[in-house]
Amino acid sequence: MTQTDPPQISVIIPSFNRAWTLAHAIDSVLAQTVAPKEIIVVDDGSTDHTPEVLAAYGNRLRILNQPNQGVSSARNLGIGHSTGEFVALLDSDDQWKPEKLACQADFFKAHPEAMICQTEEIWIRNGVRVNSRKKHKKPSGLIFEPSLHLCLVSPSAVMIRKTLFERKGMFRQDFPVCEDYDFWLRVSMDTPIHLIDAALTVKFGGHADQLSRRHSQDRFRIEAILSLVRSGSLSDDQQKAAKSVLKEKCRIYGNGCARRGKQEEAQTYLALYHELEKGDVK
Repeated sequence: MTQTDPPQISVIIPSFNRAWTLAHAIDSVLAQTVAPKEIIVVDDGSTDHTPEVLAAYGNRLRILNQPNQGVSSARNLGIGHSTGEFVALLDSDDQWKPEKLACQADFFKAHPEAMICQTEEIWIRNGVRVNSRKKHKKPSGLIFEPSLHLCLVSPSAVMIRKTLFERKGMFRQDFPVCEDYDFWLRVSMDTPIHLIDAALTVKFGGHADQLSRRHSQDRFRIEAILSLVRSGSLSDDQQKAAKSVLKEKCRIYGNGCARRGKQEEAQTYLALYHELEKGDVK
């Protein structure tokens, strides 16, 4: 991409029964100071009035439809059909500031070796702006080890060279939550994730249909780390850090299962904790 080339950006918006907020997300893309090459909305089997919302935009959108299969499947479908050099993901309940895409396009022009960058965020919960906690402060660069503890990358904040998906694979479709945590770990083990220190992504939370309210995130974070530990793809230092975090997550989640009366699940994760204590997990 030269200084005079328009950015070839594909925007991917997966949505399921989000007619009440989807138009706000789409409008924030249409308001960008740099127009994307395409806006792909993947309707993941919505049963509300999503089709009517989308129809109002005419040919300004590419609309893909599938039976309800989850956010990973919807994102992957959109990415697979995209034609831009870059992919920008936007969750259907989030929005962008008007200069978001332009700022990231400028970053890639200035850093042609970069594969992925993200912006800072504004958080709105139940209609009220909230300050992020210190532990959520986003680092920049090779962020694998801090990313083990919690997810430090937001799908709505990133722009990614499409070729990165060819190297790292897609979002795991067997994860109802934490599919992004899993993907960012696979990326960050050897690829810098750069931070643009400007709050250009607006994230909305607190609503009842958020997936994180319905599934245990720790269970899937454990699976993501365990897959990497067993893959043989980590460096010695990364393997040591991953096992340390995995052990702690197994202890916490296993004890939590025991308190909730899920004895079989508790035994599974506490047994894995003891294996890690003894160094038996390869």
